[in-house]
Amino acid sequence: MQRVISPRTAAAAAQLATGLLAGALFYGFANVNPTFAAVPLDVHLTFRTELMNLNAIVMQALMAASFVTSAGLAIGARGRARACAVGATVLTVATFLVTRFGNVPFNAEIRTWAAGALAPDYQERLATWGVFNDIRVATAIGAFALVIAAAGLLRPARAAVAV
Repeated sequence: MQRVISPRTAAAAAQLATGLLAGALFYGFANVNPTFAAVPLDVHLTFRTELMNLNAIVMQALMAASFVTSAGLAIGARGRARACAVGATVLTVATFLVTRFGNVPFNAEIRTWAAGALAPDYQERLATWGVFNDIRVATAIGAFALVIAAAGLLRPARAAVAV
């Protein structure tokens, strides 16, 4: 069976996708979330709600691309490179699951706060959202690191032999 895509090409695509996902989540962790704490609550909630609207499509697309490319690398690689790519794929799935079942339910609740129905324990709720966010940042960075490792473990391409 002939391969449709080379492992090196799959590794490049997986590095791009997982790198973008990890970078986007890390940017939010390192820059956006601390900014939320530095502004008045009404500004925080208004901005967060708008950010959720934009992130919904972008983050889902990045998670899907990370999954598809990491899985593609796992299929095309061999040995330790495959093990790293499988690990990256699992961490990408974990990133999605934490987002879907951890952060997204809180996002729906936060939207109601921006409309004026602030929960009395909103600070605790935001802290819990932050824990889920920290987990998904870590899993996304882990997936990126494993894809980099997998790419480094791929065998070098064979040089063409003149006949």
